[in-house]
Amino acid sequence: MRVNLKTLGCRLNEAELETWAQQLDAAGHQIVAHHQDADLVVLNSCAVTQDAVKKSRQIIRRTHREAPGAKLVVSGCYATLNPQEVAESLGVDLVIGNTEKSRLIDIAAERLNLAAMPAFSSEPGENSLFKRGRQRAFIKVQDGCRYRCTFCIVTSARGEEKSRTLDEIVEEINRLHNQGVQEFILTGVHLGGYGSDLGLNLGELVATVLDRTSIPRLRLGSLEPWDIPEGFFSLMQNPRFMPHLHLPLQSGSDSVLRRMARRCKTQDFAALVQRLRSAVPGINITTDIIVGFPGETGQEWEDTLAFIEALGFGHIHIFSYSLRNGTKAATLPDQVSETVKRERSRVLHLLAERQKTQAQAHLLGSIAEILWEQAKPAPEQTGLDIISGYTPDYQRVALLLTDGRQLENTITPVRITALATEQDYLLAEMLV
Repeated sequence: MRVNLKTLGCRLNEAELETWAQQLDAAGHQIVAHHQDADLVVLNSCAVTQDAVKKSRQIIRRTHREAPGAKLVVSGCYATLNPQEVAESLGVDLVIGNTEKSRLIDIAAERLNLAAMPAFSSEPGENSLFKRGRQRAFIKVQDGCRYRCTFCIVTSARGEEKSRTLDEIVEEINRLHNQGVQEFILTGVHLGGYGSDLGLNLGELVATVLDRTSIPRLRLGSLEPWDIPEGFFSLMQNPRFMPHLHLPLQSGSDSVLRRMARRCKTQDFAALVQRLRSAVPGINITTDIIVGFPGETGQEWEDTLAFIEALGFGHIHIFSYSLRNGTKAATLPDQVSETVKRERSRVLHLLAERQKTQAQAHLLGSIAEILWEQAKPAPEQTGLDIISGYTPDYQRVALLLTDGRQLENTITPVRITALATEQDYLLAEMLV
């Protein structure tokens, strides 16, 4: 069976996709890059915004149109929140909710009568990562969230918190590292809640992974600012624990944060960032901001801009507020118009781009270790390739390969020389 895997949304969806790929490989199925070549297509859908729902629908329609002979299985948050709607979509053969997705391959095999092909069997995960061009792996460590931010529909789709054991996580990381994966990202719906059902915490998980593996690079997915555990600052002194944290702020106005039911005030957030920057020089702090939350006044928006300006971020994920039925925010008065949201988003994008450039400029002239990804033909250099990768603090760097050397999936030091014209990435040169 030739299987194409698709995902939308968060890193947790990416981690689940990788697990399915490993299970399919172990069962003797073949992972293919394009749905037109597939007998089975599996979509891990998203519902975090109305736009994500729209894109999930578009993928379903396009898959049926372009691969009418393939069976289509849909899982993820959109499928969980709207199972009847998804089931009635043209071309969908099976809907599997989030509570059953850990058994998705077995369920699909049973209900769709998928036959394994032992002649093509391999060790779990041996081929799936590299067929998808990956130098890093997302590791799902927990699911579900205990909190109820008023804008979030994902907590309804994902259910109660449930953590994987330390042994399970370490075993998966070591297995993938033995297959050549260099960098691992721990992820979950509520990553900072890891271990709440096991008598553990995130700090113990990080310490265990660093102690019981020899992986070169460990990162964390999105981490709520109030979830930083005791001892975390000392853990970040380990050079294998990458100096980058994504801490969702959502708003720089305390009154908006109260309406969002967020558990962190701006003063607390600023103090945390200051502590992190003092403890880990050069750390890259990135964040999320929601633009146009219900009732957001002009003054509250100006407060947000001023707070972001004062604090500074290496990157900002900007989301225009999307009304999601079933959330408390959808019932709040004074919904902000799309026109106002578009203008505020435009202004914030300009500020975010300026701050990102400032963060990149701090690296100019420095030496950094880069994990290289796939090389591609250089757009303006006939016969030469260009390769890109990421610094420990998650800045993208590109290098022109002038000597034919193979760098993919290696970690090598380079000197950062310039900002690219587009200012989206840095340029580098080899040291030797």
